[in-house]
Amino acid sequence: MVTVKLSGKDYELRPTKIMCLLRNYAAHAEELGHKTTAEPKFFLKPPSSLQRNNKFIRFPPEVYELHHEVELAVIISKSGSHIPENRVQEHIKAYTVILDITARDVQRRAKEAGLPWSQAKGYDTFAPVGPAAYTPDEFDWRGKKIWLKVNGEMRQEGNTDLMLFSVERIVSHISSIMSLREHDIILTGTPAGVGPLYGDDRIEAGIEGMEPLTVDVI
Repeated sequence: MVTVKLSGKDYELRPTKIMCLLRNYAAHAEELGHKTTAEPKFFLKPPSSLQRNNKFIRFPPEVYELHHEVELAVIISKSGSHIPENRVQEHIKAYTVILDITARDVQRRAKEAGLPWSQAKGYDTFAPVGPAAYTPDEFDWRGKKIWLKVNGEMRQEGNTDLMLFSVERIVSHISSIMSLREHDIILTGTPAGVGPLYGDDRIEAGIEGMEPLTVDVI
């Protein structure tokens, strides 16, 4: 069971799906040699990839290149489809910080072969979540510093204002394709600076105004 603190109480994360934005920060798209897109594009991570704060990321033995990606996450409060942008806030339970861990070599080989790359994103423990979540009344997603350190060294540092698509646009767009359910989680993309992880690394990651997460690689 993965829980976060929300309004002083334990809140269990029970998403039916985790949706992750592609290329929502231009500098990150550029560092991986990708073009940005005219509308939000996303992929899915399984709920089984969630991991609690202060636990670990397991480095799979068949993986050689593991990368970190820090992201602002949106937790959905109630079901909805075709949600207009001006009604999105009614469907947001809370915000938190999550890591989208990626087996980059697995992803690269799959892309080169024209195959799906769910495996690269979907291993158990590949979505560590921060210790706390914050309601829309407590947290405004705009203009927030977002960062990640490995062994005390700053690796990623950006600002949510650099997102190409707003939270409202993202949620509205995804809901026009697939219905959102209570507890579903949407990751809004990662800033530049993604890079490798190794066994025994310690990751600290956070978003301004949130309690940071800490997780080890084993």
